[in-house]
Amino acid sequence: MNYAFLLEWGKDNALAVVAVVITLVLIYHYVMERDKAVKLSKKYRHSIFEAQSKIFLNATQYLIEGNKDLAIKEFLNAVDLNRETIETYFALGGLFRSNGEIEKAISIHRSLIARDNISESTRLVALKELALDFDKGGFIDKAVETYKDVLKINRDQQDVIQSLCRIFEDVEDWDQAYNYRIMLSKVGQENQSETISHILVQKAKALFELGQFKACAEELEDAFRFAPSVSAKILRLKLFIVQGKMEDANGLLLELLKEHPMYATFIFVSLDSFSPKLPQAEEYFQRLTQLKAYFLGLNDLEMMNAPSIVLSKIRLLKDQNQIDEAFELLDSWMKNDGHSDVLKVEYIKILIDTGRSEEALVHTRSLLKNLHSSLSRHYCSQCGYNSDEIFWRCPQCHNWETIQFRWKV
Repeated sequence: MNYAFLLEWGKDNALAVVAVVITLVLIYHYVMERDKAVKLSKKYRHSIFEAQSKIFLNATQYLIEGNKDLAIKEFLNAVDLNRETIETYFALGGLFRSNGEIEKAISIHRSLIARDNISESTRLVALKELALDFDKGGFIDKAVETYKDVLKINRDQQDVIQSLCRIFEDVEDWDQAYNYRIMLSKVGQENQSETISHILVQKAKALFELGQFKACAEELEDAFRFAPSVSAKILRLKLFIVQGKMEDANGLLLELLKEHPMYATFIFVSLDSFSPKLPQAEEYFQRLTQLKAYFLGLNDLEMMNAPSIVLSKIRLLKDQNQIDEAFELLDSWMKNDGHSDVLKVEYIKILIDTGRSEEALVHTRSLLKNLHSSLSRHYCSQCGYNSDEIFWRCPQCHNWETIQFRWKV
């Protein structure tokens, strides 16, 4: 069975699926109501059911067509016809929320919670829906409070815990984010170790930026106990430099470059980020210069096949005004490989800087024939989110360490 096709079809026809589900639930509700000996004549109950059926079919059709406003109107008619049909209120509240009418959705779900004649399970669903209303409307404090109220009733609500994780990670409250990720690891099926490691790295990074290096090291050790993420290794590398452990720093840099060559440019951008206001700044940057010299001296043939590592070396050499050395390295790489548009652009720049204008023109013409995109950018491997900035957690899909480098110009 093609599950990918079914998933894509479900996304494209989400409104239709919702409409059919709502209709089936309401029909089920009618059947159950009929069996409960409701004090209405059989003829009257049938007339209500026929009227409701017509309304639900109309609402379903409007949902399939994507017309939420008319669907809402039909569900309002259903409420006027029978105010005891709880599912109609849920459908209406959900439609109001998806239509951006948050206040109306909140009002409906609050009215359900306040009812005396509903079951505790129905009240719990209404409370979750209310939390979603607050969340969607940007009322973060109220959303958090309501999500927590849900967990007080039932702590095994995986979707609620995931929502709290997302909120606290968005606002960078790493202590709360850590607590709820731990909770999620106990009720969910997915392994949360890597994400928890990233959260602890963020806590450690905040301490590092304050100059609290001992506390930073302790948080970082906890992060490694969960998972040795790339971000954790980069921060440990910065700690080694601060502590003057240059042999350890050299070894860790080599390990990072061999395991994750695509992160070469990220590594040096991160290492350059150190507050000049901290008393250790001068020594830090002196030691960083030593580490860069060690990197430039590496001649590992396997590593030099990675464009990101070559690009990092070229940029470091140019920063140090070693234009001739940068040219020799890049000229050799272009003759042997030469398949990266980004490095071709760097090559053209160096040709111009070294007075080889005619040769630069030849390479420019060749490059322009294959030029399709405007700039090299970072992107998320999960959802495709693009950014010129480095991100360890995607702002769009909220996944961790999905950043990739698009080798286009």
